[in-house]
Amino acid sequence: MNSLYQNIKDSKAKGEKLLAVLIDPDKMKPQNVLSFIEKVNQSIATHIFVGGSEVDEGLTENLVIAIKKHTHLPILLFPGDVIQITDKADGILFLSLISGRNPDYLIGKHVEAVSRLKNSNLEIIPTGYLLIENGKQTSVERVSKTQPLKRKSIETIVDTSKAGELLGMKLIYLEAGSGATYAIEPNIISEVKQQLNIPLIVGGGIRTKAEMDSAFKAGADLVVIGTAFEDDEDLFNDLKK
Repeated sequence: MNSLYQNIKDSKAKGEKLLAVLIDPDKMKPQNVLSFIEKVNQSIATHIFVGGSEVDEGLTENLVIAIKKHTHLPILLFPGDVIQITDKADGILFLSLISGRNPDYLIGKHVEAVSRLKNSNLEIIPTGYLLIENGKQTSVERVSKTQPLKRKSIETIVDTSKAGELLGMKLIYLEAGSGATYAIEPNIISEVKQQLNIPLIVGGGIRTKAEMDSAFKAGADLVVIGTAFEDDEDLFNDLKK
C-alpha cells in the first residue's frame, strides 16, 4: 500500500487536486462530530487535517478517535504543539515554521516531539510551513512569536519555499492563517509553484468553491479549508462529489 505522501505525489503527477478539511479540536464539539463527518464524506474532500494553535492536551486524540469511527479518509495531524501528537491518526505534518526565526518552531519543538513519535506508527511528513500576512494577526503569529512574510515580498516567499525543499522538506505549505481576512493571492501561489518540485499546500482565508478553484488553477496541489466550514456548513453543498 502506498504511503500517504506517495499518494499525494502521485496525485500531483496526475494533475489530480486534493482537498483537506481542517478540524480544530478546540472548536469541534463531540456531539457534532458525526453530522460534520457525514458531510465531509459526501464532499470531494480527500484528507482530514486535525489541529490548532492552542489546544488542551487530550482533545486531539479524543477527536481523532471519534472521527475514525465515521470515515475512511486519511487523518493527518496538523499540530500547533507536541501535546497534540497522537498515534491514533494516520500521519503527521512535521511542521517547520520556516517563514519565522523562532528556533523553537524551527527545531526545538521537533526535538520535544521525538519521544512521542519514535514508537508511533504515524507517517511523518516533513513540511516547510510559511505564514503569509493576511490583514490581521493570526493565532499562529501570536503563539509562535514570529512575523508573517509580507505579501508584496514575493521573491522572499519563493526563495523561502525553495530553501525548504532544498533542506529536504517533502511538502511546502503556504498559510494565510485561520480565519484570514483574505486568501493568498494566485500570483504568489503561481510563483512558488514554478520553483518547486514537491507538492504545494495552500490554506487560510479560502471561503468559497471559486476561491478554492482559483488556488488550484494557480498551482496548489492540495487546498485546506477549515474556518469556512465551521462558519458555514452549507459550503459542503458546493463541494459535493
